[in-house]
Amino acid sequence: MGQGMSESGTPTTLSDADLLAQFEALSLPFDRWTHRAHVRVAYLYLSRHPFEEAAARLSKNIRAYNAHNIVPEGPTSGYNETTTRAFAHLIAATMHAYGTAFPTADSEAFCDTHPQLMTRHVLRFFYSPERRMDPRAKSSFVEPDLAPLPKMISGAEMHVADTGFTGVPTVASRL
Repeated sequence: MGQGMSESGTPTTLSDADLLAQFEALSLPFDRWTHRAHVRVAYLYLSRHPFEEAAARLSKNIRAYNAHNIVPEGPTSGYNETTTRAFAHLIAATMHAYGTAFPTADSEAFCDTHPQLMTRHVLRFFYSPERRMDPRAKSSFVEPDLAPLPKMISGAEMHVADTGFTGVPTVASRL
């Protein structure tokens, strides 16, 4: 995502500031509103705002962007609050757990560092198709039915209680 073509035919990537500005101004070309762009925008909001505010901004602005681009609303298309909020949760949990161990300079680096988030199918670990496509899931957040979403912990809170080890466990400390 974020890639267009320069005059010379080489790919270009939008900076974080340009991506966010175009998204919020509803001027981001629709073909550039990919899963990666969703993750980048969520990362940017989560980097600047507490979770609830970031999730609210994401929800409001995706709805506005979809409306501007005449995205049809249907049982399996259009905006889905559960999908948006669950992904925001996964991104925030990743930022909290890995931010110190794998710092990233921008949203592109975050996406490259965390390929597990680069598939929209990751929610299949947490939600059955029936739960995620339930009509209630489109308008309000529905908790997962297969597995709970990960806890959002900061690097300072990570520790292995049994060994007294604080920080990211090494291979030896996990044996």
